[in-house]
Amino acid sequence: MSRLSDLPVLNFARPTLVARKGDKHDEILCLVRKKWVALEPEEWVRQHLIYHLSENLGYPMGLMAVEHTLILNDVAKRADLVCFNKDRKPVLLAECKAPNIALSQKTLDQAARYNLVLKVPTLLLTNGLNHYAVATDTTKPIAVLGSIPEF
Repeated sequence: MSRLSDLPVLNFARPTLVARKGDKHDEILCLVRKKWVALEPEEWVRQHLIYHLSENLGYPMGLMAVEHTLILNDVAKRADLVCFNKDRKPVLLAECKAPNIALSQKTLDQAARYNLVLKVPTLLLTNGLNHYAVATDTTKPIAVLGSIPEF
């Protein structure tokens, strides 16, 4: 479990987040779930991403799902963050890693497996320091986008 003082500054605009100290670990108030959760390094990244998507790119928090359950080959999996459009169709799938975890082909493969079910046009990989948005149009080669698309 993490302490707020141990977590790095991330490569996002500084968000407004609420955290509190706990006996065993610090907690952060999830912007989407509206509940206190353990402040793990991956959660630190996810909450920064949620804030960035909402405040800077126009994604409504009401159209975001954290730890979105999906069934892949009869096994329940959880996508870190899924954003939906106003028709409730998934449009962005984010895979968040802790800042000390390098983004790799393995990370992309994990998101791509989840996308076999969700079929979003954009996959986003982030560890809070590096971010990669990938277009998933099946009629074109996979393309790394220059930035995260706006809502």
